[in-house]
Amino acid sequence: MSHKKAEKAAIILFWLIVWQAAAVGVDNRILMVGPLQVLHALLQSAVQPDFIRTVLTSFVRIGLGFFAAFFAGLLFGAVGSRFRIVEEILEPVIQTLKSIPVASFVVLLLIWFGSGRLSFCISFLIVFPNVYVNTIAGLKSADSDLLEMAQVFGMSRRNRFFYIYRPALMPYLESCLKISLGMCWKSGVAAEVIGLPDHSLGERLYMSKIYLDTAGLFAWTLTVILISFLFEKAVLRLVRLYGEWKPYPAAGTVHGEIQFVQSDQIVISRLSKAYGDRRILQDCCMTMEAGQRYVLMAPSGAGKTTFLKVLTGLDGADMGTITGVPKRVGMVFQEDRLCESYNAVCNIMLGGGSSRVEQIRREAAGILPADCLDKPVRELSGGMRRRVALLRAVLSEAELLILDEPFAGLDEENRERTAAYLMDNLGGRTLLVTTHREEDVQLLQGVKVLLAFCESL
Repeated sequence: MSHKKAEKAAIILFWLIVWQAAAVGVDNRILMVGPLQVLHALLQSAVQPDFIRTVLTSFVRIGLGFFAAFFAGLLFGAVGSRFRIVEEILEPVIQTLKSIPVASFVVLLLIWFGSGRLSFCISFLIVFPNVYVNTIAGLKSADSDLLEMAQVFGMSRRNRFFYIYRPALMPYLESCLKISLGMCWKSGVAAEVIGLPDHSLGERLYMSKIYLDTAGLFAWTLTVILISFLFEKAVLRLVRLYGEWKPYPAAGTVHGEIQFVQSDQIVISRLSKAYGDRRILQDCCMTMEAGQRYVLMAPSGAGKTTFLKVLTGLDGADMGTITGVPKRVGMVFQEDRLCESYNAVCNIMLGGGSSRVEQIRREAAGILPADCLDKPVRELSGGMRRRVALLRAVLSEAELLILDEPFAGLDEENRERTAAYLMDNLGGRTLLVTTHREEDVQLLQGVKVLLAFCESL
């Protein structure tokens, strides 16, 4: 036994001794009973023919109320996070459910539905608001950068949920369940004590009180505590297993089948963009021929990233037009924008290219060490993370590749190696790269574009 477990056992033993000493000191079995008397009463109850029936009846009613509330809270929370009008409509209902005392609910529901459904309804009303509120908060906390990445790559809804929304939701869900599970059993059994449905834990507690059976009262209370504890552990374990489940992404994107059909030109005409009084882009003009490589250069803060966001539809232009941009775009952002808990292979697959794991591993081996492919990307170095982001874009089989400073954080050797890999796997696709370095123009054999002067090519 470890030192920590021994310490916990010693603490429990200490309080049991204190409890037994208090019972001996009071010396009145109606006012106080000791742990040995409670254990004896529990064993006597457990051998009774209707013990299992009593436990199962309450367990089913309260458990069903919990699960109904849990899934309803998830459903309405998901809808509410997506549609603001739904959240506003439900807001008064949620506030009412959170404010009304449980006793008031019990009396009203007892009048409306009788005692048989009482514990189910009370458990539902206690759990639903907590799950609903935390679902909305969790989904709204999803990383906006990752959502932009998903939009550019045309990630399917299933993959967006699993790899972006689910990691954001899980901490909120676990936190609310730790509170809700205990409250669910407390309120459910309390409702049974008032409603007295047949063959329930609440009925047994009430009858123990009527007959001044203090040992029985403690024994049935201990039964409730044990069931609640086991139920809580089981539910939390299932939720954590779901949160830890890391399947590889499903194949396909919202754009459907891959088709390398694009217009002959991408034409940007008189593009302007401002944030408040700050003018970022002014009358930018550019024409990109299909299958050519372009290197966009400008000083920091000149608007390169803003230009790319407008080009990919992540932000709107104040003036100007953009035509000819293909549906399928692969992008390396200024930040890596990786799903931190998932490995390199999974992140590469999220680009919507090949769904074959072994093929991804072979391709990634060109610029990444094999031993890093199965590690969560949060454990990788900055240079490795950057190469994962580049592989995601290159292997997406997009028609247009947009790379925002793709070699940032790489040393010269890895910069040249990664650039060579990019050129070997470009496959005739249009390439637009932003960089601060003149050397990258030669490295990528691209056409230099000076954003500040809005050259038309």
